Amino acid sequence: MRDDLQRPATQLRDFSFLGTKAVLFEPDCPFDLAHQQRIWAVADAAATWPGVREAVPGMTNLTLLLDAVPEAPEALADALRRAWESGMAKTAEGRLIEVDIDYGGAGGPHLADVAQATGLSARAVVELHAAPVYTVYAVGSHAGYCYLGGLDPSLFVPRRKVPLLNLPGGSLSVAGAQTGVSASAGPSGWHTIGHADVSFFDPNRSPAALLRPGDRIRFRIGSLTI
Repeated sequence: MRDDLQRPATQLRDFSFLGTKAVLFEPDCPFDLAHQQRIWAVADAAATWPGVREAVPGMTNLTLLLDAVPEAPEALADALRRAWESGMAKTAEGRLIEVDIDYGGAGGPHLADVAQATGLSARAVVELHAAPVYTVYAVGSHAGYCYLGGLDPSLFVPRRKVPLLNLPGGSLSVAGAQTGVSASAGPSGWHTIGHADVSFFDPNRSPAALLRPGDRIRFRIGSLTI
């Protein structure tokens, strides 16, 4: 085993087990591109360590899938923290894809709710949402789903008080500082403001997920129903 996996950690802060052969590392950091680039870099480094089968970057966190139950979890935690504290970062400007969105109407039933919560008109919400080029910070939650950075702060709204039991695939939603398009149908506590006709995950495609961390998305206004 590498020396940097043998030195013990003084405590297991920001480190926890997911079952017996996976661990979660959660550094205390803001939700922004600079810190997400550090997550990407630590993931790349950890993927080369012996005993690590896969390193999966998440939103301001990192999951390691291991070959076996770690004999020295404190040492693994210490190695992750040292890698994080080194300040290493990965700049990845991947592909840019443009996605047409039908805002409002039946596919965006909560557009008016977001407008009311933000004090903006529905049209202003849509224009602000479609203005940025979003960066894919991580892929997760469900297969192919992209966590995006770049949402205008004017559109930050709390999650819904009553979650939806079944949100259709292709639904464009916002909550907190995040926005994204659901890759498949499922429950959601976010506000749906539009719909996209795009497949973010196809098990018959290689790779199955359309996007990966570092790729970018521009949402285009296909239609607007207020």
